[in-house]
Amino acid sequence: MRPDTSHWRDNASYDYFDTLPIEGLAWECLRRHEPYQRHYQALLTTRAEKAPFHPETQRLWGLRFPGQAGFVRLGARHSVVA
Repeated sequence: MRPDTSHWRDNASYDYFDTLPIEGLAWECLRRHEPYQRHYQALLTTRAEKAPFHPETQRLWGLRFPGQAGFVRLGARHSVVA
């Protein structure tokens, strides 16, 4: 499950990164992570690749966060009105 690294210095190989949504960028980084590759290989071996991950596994790979989402307000003085 080794990635093809023959073109790793070719900037054009990474142009698509500029247009990825945050989820796509996260996936591109996760799928290159060797521990995740080993975990996925184990899923393939047991034919469990389509089963949902347990919540603990989701948190392990950064697919879920431990707390509730909250509002972020970075020094805003007024509400945004559209």
